[in-house]
Amino acid sequence: MGFKRLLASLGAGGASVETELTEINVVPGGVVQGEVRIQGGSVTQRIEGLSVGLQARVEVEGNDQETKQNIEFGKVRLGGAFELAEGAVHAVPFGLEIPWETPITALGGQHLRGMDIGVTTELQIARAVDSGDLDPITVHPLPAQQAIIDSFSELGFRFKSADMERGHIRGTRQRLPFYQEIEFYPPERFRGLNQVEVSFVADDREMDVVLEMDKKAGLFSEGSDSFRAFKVGLLDYRGTDWSAYLNQWLSEVGSRRSWF
Repeated sequence: MGFKRLLASLGAGGASVETELTEINVVPGGVVQGEVRIQGGSVTQRIEGLSVGLQARVEVEGNDQETKQNIEFGKVRLGGAFELAEGAVHAVPFGLEIPWETPITALGGQHLRGMDIGVTTELQIARAVDSGDLDPITVHPLPAQQAIIDSFSELGFRFKSADMERGHIRGTRQRLPFYQEIEFYPPERFRGLNQVEVSFVADDREMDVVLEMDKKAGLFSEGSDSFRAFKVGLLDYRGTDWSAYLNQWLSEVGSRRSWF
């Protein structure tokens, strides 16, 4: 029995953990529900703790290079310590809140390449930690976010790509250690632009919308950026014609700077 306990503490014959999500489609501010099942191993073991959280794979810039890093956020502990008998099954249901700032991972029912967010599970056993696999979730835009995205489409912009970057957008309500940028190709009439980037930073009432216009570099000039940030209510966003609003701003900035 002593040898089996030693093997269990090293991960051989010990308890294992598996997580099953009830529904993988969520929105910021929503809840992802599921159940964690712990399968007892060949010996009785003391479970010190069980937790679930969210994890995002984000870009990190430093030392003139860009790398990817897994960042965990929204971690929740499920219950306290307990004894798990040999071969026993212990099931724990959970509801994990999705932070309002959580990046969008799908548009129009299509997964956005590189937007990897999921639920992580961590089982703490005496003298060992067993981390479960990442269970992906699909984060759809809030109605107010979709309205802004639809406005770009109505103006002729085309989706280019999306990424998540470690860092903070100054002047916003951001709390998470990373943010998302959604990039669009401009239509021909905005030919002086290379792309427009959009970031959403929301809470339970409203969101900051941050726009960055990226000018094409010319033969005798370098590219340059222009920023704009404005607030949109999550419930009263329908009171504004966002296509007209965005078109006016883009046209004014472009004309003022002789971009197009």
